[in-house]
Amino acid sequence: MKNINRKKAILILKDGTMFEGKSIGIEGTAVGEICFNTGTTGYQEIFTDPSYYGQLMVTTNAHIGNYGINHDEEESEGIKISGLVCRNFSFDYSRENSQESLLDYFKKQNFVAISDVDTRALVRYIRDKGAMNAIISTETDLEVLQKQLDAVPSMDGLELASQVSTKEPYTVGDENATYKIAALDIGIKRNILRNLTQRDCYVKVFPFDASFEDLRSFEPDGYFLSNGPGDPSPLKNAQKVAKEIIDRNLPLFGICLGHQVIALANDIPTYKMHNGHRGINHPVKNMLTGKGEVTSQNHGFVVDKEAVLAHEDLEMTHKHLNDQTLAGMRVKDKNCFSVQFHPEASPGPHDSAYLFDQFIDMIKESK
Repeated sequence: MKNINRKKAILILKDGTMFEGKSIGIEGTAVGEICFNTGTTGYQEIFTDPSYYGQLMVTTNAHIGNYGINHDEEESEGIKISGLVCRNFSFDYSRENSQESLLDYFKKQNFVAISDVDTRALVRYIRDKGAMNAIISTETDLEVLQKQLDAVPSMDGLELASQVSTKEPYTVGDENATYKIAALDIGIKRNILRNLTQRDCYVKVFPFDASFEDLRSFEPDGYFLSNGPGDPSPLKNAQKVAKEIIDRNLPLFGICLGHQVIALANDIPTYKMHNGHRGINHPVKNMLTGKGEVTSQNHGFVVDKEAVLAHEDLEMTHKHLNDQTLAGMRVKDKNCFSVQFHPEASPGPHDSAYLFDQFIDMIKESK
């Protein structure tokens, strides 16, 4: 291990519970809602996923950083999580196609991470008590840290899509592709765009506050609502866009936050979960085929299943087998469906890739 000055670091939860650890050599403070991810790999994709914006990430895997960083595997421009809490931080790495260490990657972005924390005890505590705001720091003045923590807003009701959305529209793929897709960016991952372009799509990505008329001006064959961070309830513009697309019976596919926006556009409520779903081994049942799927999930809010089941125009298509929550739905007699998981993340590895093909088939049938 390199000769690094590793100061004492602390983690304070909103309820006053404290955990001790060490800095990885970058001093500072970070705040956010604390959550945990159970994936044994994919830390780079987690750290750069816009859906995690505003959250302190606890990784349950014992070793973080051991295979370094490959910039082709970033899900967005730079790190999106607020801070990192891990057990063992690997200062050295071993992978042929990595370009730098995780520490060097963090240093470039002045990113605060703490290690040597008892993450098993921490995750058990969060699992029981629920997601809550927290602060990590190499500072030791508890009074100052408590004031900073008290100023952190609750994730419930918090609009964050505007913080990670593109500022200007941009295009991805071959402009001569067979299909044109208008995507509303409320925190989109690069691999979603990659999955669409691989299916002969030319995609134009629009900012979170773009209107339906903005999207329609691209003359798309289909519309897509992306994943993203925060509470879906404040996203009134996205809900309006979704409703206009559905009312016109145009092909629409939504993932995660986009799925929740589609539910709200149909007057189906969403609610904040106790501690959410974050990992790459979540079992989901496709209610239409009866098949099981291993899925990647990352969300702290969920669509009200009972309201969907009671709605005459909606149908549940997927169910989470751990807690029976809604994991997918479709609008009957309309070209619209959505899921609460990430088919592009391929943990199965290809259990859910058919959803992108289903979207293309929907476009073909509607043309």
